[in-house]
Amino acid sequence: MGKRKQMVERVTAIMGNPEMIRNIGIVAHIDHGKTTLSDNLLSGAGMISSELAGKQLFMDSDEEEQARGITIDASNVSMVHTYDGKEYLINLIDTPGHVDFGGDVTRAMRAVDGAVVVVDAVEGTMPQTETVLRQALREHVRPVLFINKVDRLINELQVDPQEMQVRLGKLIDHVNKLIKNMNPERYKDGWRVDAANGSVAFGSALYNWAISVPMMQKTKISFNDVYDFCTAGDMKALAQKCPLHEALNDMVIGHLPNPLDAQKERVKVIWHGERDSAISKSMNSADPKGDLAFMVTDISMDPHAGEVATGRLFSGTLTRGLEVYTSGSAKKSRIQQVSIFMGPERLEVENIPAGNIAAVTGLKDAIVGSTITTLEGMTPFESIRHVSEPVITVSVEAKHTKDLPKLVEVLRQVAKEDPTLQITLNEETGEHLMAGMGELHLEVIAHRIERDKGVEIITNPPIVVYRETIKKKVENVEGKSPNRHNRFYIDVEPLDERIVDLIREGEISMRMEELERREKLIAAGMEKDEAKSIAAIYGNNIYLDMTKGIQYLNETMELVLDGFEEVMKAGPLAREPVSHVKITLRDAKLHEDAIHRGPAQVIPASRQAIQAAMLMAEDTLLEPYQKVFIQVPQNNMGGATKEIQGRRGSIIDMQSEGDLSIIESRAPVSELFGFAGDIRSATEGRAMWSTEFGGFETVPNNLAPEIVAKIRERKGLKKDLPKAADYLEM
Repeated sequence: MGKRKQMVERVTAIMGNPEMIRNIGIVAHIDHGKTTLSDNLLSGAGMISSELAGKQLFMDSDEEEQARGITIDASNVSMVHTYDGKEYLINLIDTPGHVDFGGDVTRAMRAVDGAVVVVDAVEGTMPQTETVLRQALREHVRPVLFINKVDRLINELQVDPQEMQVRLGKLIDHVNKLIKNMNPERYKDGWRVDAANGSVAFGSALYNWAISVPMMQKTKISFNDVYDFCTAGDMKALAQKCPLHEALNDMVIGHLPNPLDAQKERVKVIWHGERDSAISKSMNSADPKGDLAFMVTDISMDPHAGEVATGRLFSGTLTRGLEVYTSGSAKKSRIQQVSIFMGPERLEVENIPAGNIAAVTGLKDAIVGSTITTLEGMTPFESIRHVSEPVITVSVEAKHTKDLPKLVEVLRQVAKEDPTLQITLNEETGEHLMAGMGELHLEVIAHRIERDKGVEIITNPPIVVYRETIKKKVENVEGKSPNRHNRFYIDVEPLDERIVDLIREGEISMRMEELERREKLIAAGMEKDEAKSIAAIYGNNIYLDMTKGIQYLNETMELVLDGFEEVMKAGPLAREPVSHVKITLRDAKLHEDAIHRGPAQVIPASRQAIQAAMLMAEDTLLEPYQKVFIQVPQNNMGGATKEIQGRRGSIIDMQSEGDLSIIESRAPVSELFGFAGDIRSATEGRAMWSTEFGGFETVPNNLAPEIVAKIRERKGLKKDLPKAADYLEM
């Protein structure tokens, strides 16, 4: 342990001096050797033994990652490297190269200032290399290049030294062309990679050697020597003379910016608050004395410490016991532990100043993308959130009954780690429903439950969640109680979109002061007497009580609203949640004897009046849409647009950024099943795409009856569509 302790002391000593820090990510196409590379950097820094490096896949702490040999969750590590006689701290994040976890790559890019782009010497740049490079440039992260598996060029392809240099030269040119096309301004500012100045290194992560022009000058090993060592198969000698970690870390320190230089430029890109504010200046200068500004880029579970939020600290100092605000949450949290990474281990330290990557416990309300700050009302960082309502559901059951309690716990945890997931229990069937943003999203989560959490589950094919709504206004519908002694008279009409938006954004709710709510509603165009009569809001629907002086109504109102909520949860047409409906109670007749106006009488009367009225008002379905953002090289664009248009989709906007087309489109969720595979084949795997919630739209008239019939059949309801009369003839 002595050595570890020394290491921690060295790390904490450097942490306070941002000029000596480099925050970097390693990005690459899948299987180009990122993780093996990270291992070797660790072993070089004395963090794991050199025999184990490369075999151990130390960074992939997760068994699934080791079994599949792929990285799914980005992991963090810090190490110390001596360069030109000075000690530097390198904070490294290993990111997934797999396209489906692109969200993790973007988040990791938010935390770092520089990126080592790894390319396989034999395969060259691949679609995913382009994607991660583009994400880096968009987040204002500066690249350097490591060409891996050079030994394969020599030993498998048997190229001669001349040919080898030509091939490597072409590869470098290609990467520069990508940088230039993606971001001409940065390219002009000198963001090109260049073997001559040392921003490119070559080597073999597997055999733990690497070389660069500065390294050749230092070790006197030339290109021809490298060639000879490889043909002789003597990689060990080469690794001793030119250790990978030295070449790579020298390159990182020599060419990638420190947090002070980086934040001056990066803060403009990722934070859009007031430029002249104190917090802006404090972030630009990575001021440890300023207000805290910490961006959460990852949340993981630690069996002992609970939730660990990892992220980048742009301003201020993290200390234990600090009280902080979390963007999007009203209450403060208190930081419990502050730690740095040493490989997959977290080691607690006293405090961490601005410019570092840190791990924190105690942030109860934080989700990925949260801004954590001591400044009340701080403008949050540009979000990596998708503002969304889940639109696809799968039901999940435990394969073995004994796992049921564990499954419940695991689902709670998964929902916390992923803010875009909703978990509910279907009371009738006892199944747990997972609602998410799309097919792939739910597949990955289901996989994670089985793998990380060790619960075997059965998932059913995904289904789309529709909403019910009405098309017109209907007045004076009567609901009678079973004993005929209580009657309610209601109107229903579509609720104005502006008011739905206020509800959706949390601008109005039943929890707020009546006066404040009334003013907001009037400003959104509601009549004054209606705005002050709101009795309930449920989902995107409201219930108004416009009656005057009806005896006993006050004490019965709660039961009336129970009836309202029951219908809003499951509408009359297909038992889907209801949206955009305004219900007004105009009049009521109640029995004077409390015994005759109990729940068994009032709830059905209230409920049936609404069900009948909705059917009279042309109850129909809204279907969820997703916005689909596609980035694709211009020559593959046709395939992508055809793919969207063939799915009842429409193209909203197209732009080009360098050699790339950026397509913004939207399509109904029900048509997007199987999209992942289809777009891959339509664009030769070159399209990068992401979706976010795109609102609801009325189902086309010609499709509605068929969809309703299918939903009813799935839910075991009667085949015949319900009519208003079914609910009125009690």
